[in-house]
Amino acid sequence: MPQLGETVLIIDDEQYIRELLEYNLEKEGYSVIPAASGEEGLDLARRNHPALIILDLMLPGIDGIDVCRRLKKDPRTADIPIIMASAKGEDADIVVGLEIGADDYITKPFSPRVMGARIRAVLRRKDQKGLPRENESSFSIHGISVDTKRHQVHCGGDHVNLSVTEFSILEFLARNAGWVFSRNQIIGAVKGESYPVTERAVDVQILGLRKKLGDYGRYIETIRGVGYRMREESIPSS
Repeated sequence: MPQLGETVLIIDDEQYIRELLEYNLEKEGYSVIPAASGEEGLDLARRNHPALIILDLMLPGIDGIDVCRRLKKDPRTADIPIIMASAKGEDADIVVGLEIGADDYITKPFSPRVMGARIRAVLRRKDQKGLPRENESSFSIHGISVDTKRHQVHCGGDHVNLSVTEFSILEFLARNAGWVFSRNQIIGAVKGESYPVTERAVDVQILGLRKKLGDYGRYIETIRGVGYRMREESIPSS
């Protein structure tokens, strides 16, 4: 069964499909947000941060491929799983959808029961990665425990004293483990898109954060020419 508060965003220009999915998903306990265009879907995804998005490929205006690309490039929505749904079922179409970041691809027409099973499978895979959910106030990853309400971080049980900015960067990277973010994306997520700070300042903050985390700091990786990420997989003991 869905966890309390899980929301599914449906982006599809066909009203009967939106209504069919909404009816069946609400019976399973999900909250549903419908969107009839790519533009509306992008806005609703950024404002509501749903647990999962069902995305039609053939949309008027911004098509599903472009919507998926934009969602995966935006740090506010990059961690949201996406199931693409389309009448285009050729191997090439499926490969393109999966390569740009979709978590699954289902061809139309589909059974609501099959879609429900696909949703549960995608959300289960996300949970099995051990990544924290957006609404969790405390979580752990790689032995790093973060408590956003108390503004505390512990590594291996030891308290780590972080500045406000260091804490925000750690929380952002940890909630999106595995995703690579540019310095500007990190600035935008932590300080806001118009905040006047240089990219070099991010390097300084990351350097200080790693130092304070000690051995755990190695989980924050530099991706040369791109930016930084929190490693998703554990580092084997030497």
